[in-house]
Amino acid sequence: MAKHVVTLIPGDGIGPEVAAAVQEIVRAAGVDIQWELQEAGAATVSLKGTTLPDEVLDSIKKNKVALKGPIATPIGTGFRSVNVQIRKDLDLFASLRPVKSLPGVATPFTMAPAGKGGQPGGGAVDLVIVRENTEGMYTGIEHEIMPGVREAVKIVTEKASSRICEFAFTYAEKMGYPRVTVVHKANIMKKTDGLFLECGRAAARRHPNVECVEMIVDACAMNMVRNPNRLGVIVTLNLYGDILSDLAAGLVGGLGIVPGANIGLDAAVFEAVHGSAPDIAGKGLANPTALLQSAIMMLDHMNEHDCARKIERALRNVYERELARTGDLGGRSTTREFTDAIKSQLV
Repeated sequence: MAKHVVTLIPGDGIGPEVAAAVQEIVRAAGVDIQWELQEAGAATVSLKGTTLPDEVLDSIKKNKVALKGPIATPIGTGFRSVNVQIRKDLDLFASLRPVKSLPGVATPFTMAPAGKGGQPGGGAVDLVIVRENTEGMYTGIEHEIMPGVREAVKIVTEKASSRICEFAFTYAEKMGYPRVTVVHKANIMKKTDGLFLECGRAAARRHPNVECVEMIVDACAMNMVRNPNRLGVIVTLNLYGDILSDLAAGLVGGLGIVPGANIGLDAAVFEAVHGSAPDIAGKGLANPTALLQSAIMMLDHMNEHDCARKIERALRNVYERELARTGDLGGRSTTREFTDAIKSQLV
């Protein structure tokens, strides 16, 4: 019997390709996992009349851990986001996005000259975004007041705000980040964001060894491109976190290389945060880095730290030594070649 049973949701587009690559690498690293395959997304609509069959949620509830590839969401019309539905149905309240530079991946930020006042310019990026995942502007409560006038409802509760801020401060302590930046717009939205800010201050009082910085979201966006490492762990509401997460990814090379996790009290889903890239699906060109980095987070969550570090070292070696590079990062390697390069560095 396998040591671990993990739900695997390959997803749409390039999802099955990158998922297969990650499975192969994890197996080569020596982790004993039985993968419980579950399908969700566009492919299940014709078969089961839904993008998220009940058995997918049941599998995650049973196994407590899942790895998920990208699932496409139509814009403006069509079915509701599977990603949002999984988070809400399983109460995965914390979106966790560590954003770190990979060696050898040049970006406009890393190539910029160092700025004044200790601003890193060409240095490596290391920050974390913790985003409240269950409410805010993403509750989906919308209606038409009258023709031409539509309204969306923003929900902010003390319970959700307190637990996400506590999560962020606890994570900062555990991982050695010296500060948490509480990001808000309480100067304008005094009731909703004001409540979130109050909860951030309360969490800070419970964690006196971690510096607490309060920052308006637009100022945070500016500081993120000036000196991202100064921010440490960012904790914020759903919409702001969604936007800032993608901005942060742009500092290190894009969504194709950054990991993501959605964590609750009873389950955790680790996922690629990039799109399904239907234009290259099935061509063997996809970059599995994002899902692989998410799998590294998953292994740490499962206390498989030695194997997580082994894969992490192999990944960094491949990028630093330019042993393989896929087309999205300016190279010509196939998914197969990239996967083999990672496996060759598993020592």
